[in-house]
Amino acid sequence: MKKKAVLICTESLPAPAVKGGAIQMFIDGTAPFAAAALDLTVCSITDPSLPENEVQNGIRYVRFPKEVYTESVAAHLTEEDYDFAHVFNRPLDFLTYADAAPRTQFVLGLHNDMLAPEKISAEDGERVIESAAGIVTISNFIRKKVTERFPEAEGKTRVVYSGVDLGLFPDRKSEEGTLLRNIYRKRYGVENRTVVLFAGRLSRNKGPHILMDALIPLLSKYPDLVLMVAGGKWFSDDGMNRYTRKLQWKAAKLKGRVIFTGFVPAHLIGNLFLAGDIFVCPSLWEEPLARVHYEAMAAGIPVITTDRGGNGEVVLHRQNAWLISDCMNPVLYTEAIDYCLQNPSFTSVLTENGRTLVETAFQFRHAAERLLDAWRFFGLISMAERSASPETNPLDDT
Repeated sequence: MKKKAVLICTESLPAPAVKGGAIQMFIDGTAPFAAAALDLTVCSITDPSLPENEVQNGIRYVRFPKEVYTESVAAHLTEEDYDFAHVFNRPLDFLTYADAAPRTQFVLGLHNDMLAPEKISAEDGERVIESAAGIVTISNFIRKKVTERFPEAEGKTRVVYSGVDLGLFPDRKSEEGTLLRNIYRKRYGVENRTVVLFAGRLSRNKGPHILMDALIPLLSKYPDLVLMVAGGKWFSDDGMNRYTRKLQWKAAKLKGRVIFTGFVPAHLIGNLFLAGDIFVCPSLWEEPLARVHYEAMAAGIPVITTDRGGNGEVVLHRQNAWLISDCMNPVLYTEAIDYCLQNPSFTSVLTENGRTLVETAFQFRHAAERLLDAWRFFGLISMAERSASPETNPLDDT
């Protein structure tokens, strides 16, 4: 009989990732592999587009209203006899769940530095570390943040990098990749333009305003250059706030050289990357490790990004990306974009290296292997159960 396991999302977004979200996309990508070895349930908030309970491809989904999410999940855990639970990004909820189900073992999965002093007290953090069978972090950067504050976590913390579904990112040199590139460039009216792409939440920490400033000196040199800004103010929310209004104001001054696409669903983001010519991630905050880097490398687009947080763990300067050292300086982005446009042979090396890296280490099957290995290290599954997961996605027809 398979062990029973549950993946518990935060109260922010539903699973599957119908409204985006790095955690939800991680679950979407790795759960099919885990379900081959386990009796797997996923808990998330409700959404109008999803039923409260369903089974998809052998994975059970149980959804609860956002307003009573934590207490509903805790009640669910008392009713079910799970062998282990993997709780994403909510250490305080982790303690609630562990108290509700003392016979269940718990793993804390961290996609952000949720054990930072401003997030949780030292006392509660120590309780989490003591209670956890293991801690999984999305990058070594986050692992170091955890273990520097809580050295006792060192022996029970493992890094599990995320990945992408390459089926959503056909090689741009292939017939399919060329077709999709042409379709999406026509959709946004950029068939004969050079497209600098930004993809992410429209927040100050993500830095799109810096990128707009960097574009200005290039507009006269490259009359066909445009900036495509993909994303909403909060994942699928395309509403306006003070910051997005500022972006619209800055864009208006550039007179048609900035295109806002709004939110792009996860299953279509690869097509948008194919439509671009250079991808820039101007993050100003310490990124845990932005998943857009995996996506851009998979799509074969040159990457310019900031050396912030965990980004440098998968992107190396002048090898598979161009790293910006001073994230606040728009001149450095200007110079990087200009260099890439002037040196296509250089960008070819970046894109080839990036695509190869994703193919060999950062597909979702690789992420699932890392996750299953972590669970095995924590003593939650056996080697036989770890080996039960297929080497390819069980939902893939190829």
